[in-house]
Amino acid sequence: MTDHIETDVVIIGAGPVGLFAVFELGLLDIKCHLIDILPKAGGQCAELYPEKPIYDIPGFPMVTGQGLVDNLMAQIEPFHPTFHFNEMVESIETLGTPEAPLFRVRTAENGTTFTCKSVIIAAGGGSFQPKKPPIDNIEAYEGTGVFYAVRKMEMFRDKKVLIVGGGDSALDWTVNLQPIARRLTLLHRRDAFRAAPHTVEKMRALVAAGEMDLHLGQVSALKGEPPVLEGAVIRKDDGSEFTVDCDVMLPFFGLTMKLGPIAEWGLNLHENLIPVDTEKFETNVPGIFAIGDINTYPGKLKLILSGFHEGALAAQKVHRYVYPEKKLLFQYTTSSTSLQKKLGVAA
Repeated sequence: MTDHIETDVVIIGAGPVGLFAVFELGLLDIKCHLIDILPKAGGQCAELYPEKPIYDIPGFPMVTGQGLVDNLMAQIEPFHPTFHFNEMVESIETLGTPEAPLFRVRTAENGTTFTCKSVIIAAGGGSFQPKKPPIDNIEAYEGTGVFYAVRKMEMFRDKKVLIVGGGDSALDWTVNLQPIARRLTLLHRRDAFRAAPHTVEKMRALVAAGEMDLHLGQVSALKGEPPVLEGAVIRKDDGSEFTVDCDVMLPFFGLTMKLGPIAEWGLNLHENLIPVDTEKFETNVPGIFAIGDINTYPGKLKLILSGFHEGALAAQKVHRYVYPEKKLLFQYTTSSTSLQKKLGVAA
């Protein structure tokens, strides 16, 4: 027998943007359940980058991925959201009308069904998998010498670390792991980087000071008796090769996003993203919203703080569907006694 749950809103995705949507909905007395395919809240921040510094969250000069998730979980605690982890939404069935939406959401794993008045899709880019470099037998070293994410920095203390890539992840982890690594080497196919200029400057300063190495080229083979990694063979543009001694290789080639069942929910899609308006971030289906990296609109920036803004505006329209007879009067949390009571901070 499958479980059936009735709630105001189902949020698909429990990453930072989905978590902040709980807060905005909670301020409006809207109850929600969150569904996520991962075993815990936090999305990519918790699963792939828990110790990676984030610098563009307002009010925090620096916060780690896991630190941000922990703060968001504390922020939404007064609203008692219910989480459903290790579950994937299989289907969304429209039951109501455009004026009074009603949906039946069904998960694949446990067959749980939800009836709700609105759905907020905050699923990032869908499920994600790291892009692997085309190196023979790389799988034999995965989990021991080859890692596609840094979950615990201490794992790499006193190791000879080779980082491969030229984007933000590669450069961020270069400057953050260099102080604890025995020796750190950065490898990129060319002497131009896609990362933030300030981070690139930090990396070049470390190279100039002799505190790390920078090589140009690509990994052509790995050395060592699996699963023990001993080195990487580097091929330069001129065809010559040399070996970099390393205990650990961290290839940062980006992520492959898979929409999965989202593609079958009757939503308009554009290049695997969901178009929305910028007034309320609603999709072509009234009552279904998309916030965060999963949506697209003119001028879209894939930033966590942009997703927070999108969630705040979506919550205003959701209120009209959940409480059609109630007029919404926007209030500041700093000036409203009723809002402060909800947050447990009123005198």
